[in-house]
Amino acid sequence: MRYRSELQANDQYEKNVSSATSLLEYTDATMDEATTVLQRVRELMVEGSSDTLNQDSRDAISIELKQLHSQLVEIGNSQFNGKFMFNGEQTLTAPYTKMTIDESAAVTADQLAADPTANYLAQNVSADTGQIKYELSPGMVMAVNVTGDELFGNAVTPGEEESSDNAFNILSQAVKALDAGDTSSLQSLLGKVDSRISTMLEKRSEVGARMNRIELITNRLENNNINLQTVQSKTEDADMAEVITNLKMEENVYQASLSAGSQIIRPSLVDFLK
Repeated sequence: MRYRSELQANDQYEKNVSSATSLLEYTDATMDEATTVLQRVRELMVEGSSDTLNQDSRDAISIELKQLHSQLVEIGNSQFNGKFMFNGEQTLTAPYTKMTIDESAAVTADQLAADPTANYLAQNVSADTGQIKYELSPGMVMAVNVTGDELFGNAVTPGEEESSDNAFNILSQAVKALDAGDTSSLQSLLGKVDSRISTMLEKRSEVGARMNRIELITNRLENNNINLQTVQSKTEDADMAEVITNLKMEENVYQASLSAGSQIIRPSLVDFLK
């Protein structure tokens, strides 16, 4: 029974490892998408900050940045198996509002008076910081999620946009600068883009390190499973060849006993003449 319970526990750890691996792989792929978006944002910002560019060209870049902002929000609201992966333990709730930059700009003063958050963008929202943890071996628990704040940056308080490297904020500030033809502000945002891309790459490295460790844990669990099955087999399984030999010996003894008994009680002609 002991080995069976250990095998059952090992099987559960292997299932946990599989679930953790799937989530980390999807997280890594999604983070790669976010990094690609920001790299494109940087390219457009460099292009837009050129003094030789006319306003029509800047307006065209602004339109693309607005689309990239919406795409980044979609990435932030990514789901894995029906659960939002960047909202900590609040996996049933989308972490970021889908309001676009244009929709936010169109909010009226009356709407803001009724609801001060009516024009909030994704940059103004904080994701849950809880951790999703799996027990991968006895006493070994690993957090396998990355929170939205870790990846995209902390929420921005209105009025403090210029000091933040929040990814959504960078995009909305870049659009604002392009629409105003403010190349100086656009150039100053490049450092924040680089900072956020660097942070995203660091987080991807952390995810990769976890995946490497899980691979080692997987190999260990597989070895444990083989060893436990071997020990269980030696302990619980019968040696069939030995069992059959013993059974044949007992059968021969029994047959010999019957034969001897029949010889002893066999009737003779003398018995009938009595």
